Amino acid sequence: MASVEMLMPKMGESIIEGTILTWLKKEGDSIDQDESVLEVATDKVDTEVPATHAGILKKILAKEGDVIAVGAPIAVIETASENGVAPSSAKIEVEPAKEALVAAAPANTAAIIAQVEPLNETPSADGRFYSPLVKSIAKEEGISSTELSKIPGTGKEGRVTKEDMLGYLNSRRDSPSLSQAVKTVPSISEPKVQISISATDEIIEMDRMRKMISQRMIESKRISAHVTSFVEADMTNIVLWREKNKLAYKAKYGEGITFTPFFIEAIAKAIRDFPMINISVDGERIIKKKDINIGMAVALPSGNLIVPVIRNVDQLNLVGISSKVNDLANRARTNKLTADDLAGGTYTVSNVGSFGNIMGTPIIPQPQVAIMAVGAIVKKPAVVETPTGDVIAIRHKMFLSHSYDHRVVDGALGGMFVRRVADYLEEFDLNTSL
Repeated sequence: MASVEMLMPKMGESIIEGTILTWLKKEGDSIDQDESVLEVATDKVDTEVPATHAGILKKILAKEGDVIAVGAPIAVIETASENGVAPSSAKIEVEPAKEALVAAAPANTAAIIAQVEPLNETPSADGRFYSPLVKSIAKEEGISSTELSKIPGTGKEGRVTKEDMLGYLNSRRDSPSLSQAVKTVPSISEPKVQISISATDEIIEMDRMRKMISQRMIESKRISAHVTSFVEADMTNIVLWREKNKLAYKAKYGEGITFTPFFIEAIAKAIRDFPMINISVDGERIIKKKDINIGMAVALPSGNLIVPVIRNVDQLNLVGISSKVNDLANRARTNKLTADDLAGGTYTVSNVGSFGNIMGTPIIPQPQVAIMAVGAIVKKPAVVETPTGDVIAIRHKMFLSHSYDHRVVDGALGGMFVRRVADYLEEFDLNTSL
């Protein structure tokens, strides 16, 4: 018998730590290789971690709620192998993950490079828990304990994460007055008004994802100057084509085709026409993105929202986009997404029509500068131009809502972009082959 250490795996390109949510096995349990042993939460996604070896779970080194660095030991597995040294593939390289953090907070380089031990949290004077990495960033950046205590946390039980710190530092760099303002702005866990609670009311604690969504939406509204433009698109050609071909499509490709791939294809084409929609803002710099990576908002059974990303959409045809949409949506609803599935988005689409809504005003996911909501497709009487004159006909209509960051996207660009998306949808060729 031999013992090997199970290490915290790398769960995404920019992920350098994870929070232990739940151990699915207990000490003494027999486990198979690749069998799920625990659930880990990162700043992007919750995921199950499989065992690196088969054997007996001899010792659990990290408790539920602990924040552990990528590559740090979390458990000891007793195996039947005579060689107790874990294979090289089990040794996780932590340096690439640190590089992203160093780039975002260069003043904190020394602390980041030194941080390789498990990040066990300890309570501070204000009663909140901060990991050593968060504390070291605060120290290097000159954030006082009072200021730190007012930074809203999106981690488990409201803990401040690395992403919270970096987001705050970026915002403070853009707005020097923020460090003073944050001292007077309550976090999402602190009610701004006195709420009366009666005996018949039910109190529901926000889960980790709900807290994260709440905080990020508040931050986005504060960071970006939101403006929304609306256009109504005639979806008749697409509705007729899909109705005619959906059975043959499923027979050929083994899965259905929804309207979402049509939306994403049209958006990708419009981004090629208006590349200044595909940007991010870094202080006073505009970062123009070459890749077109479109995120699609997916509602989870819990009611929360998650946004997986389809990369290089402009290089895919309609069938390829549909395959990606179905795969990501299915894995999102079964909690099988990875952190990389949620990273790198440059533009986002939200299908509010799937809930019967005719339009919406979505909030921009940072650091993007625009997002589009597509409403319900509704039959309406409309004036149609024909060679023999105008006629009234029943058409399938849909509203497009385009929210954009007025700091860098003016009304002309924002309006022309959503109009171009509508044009591509309306011009869909009824003779398109499967």
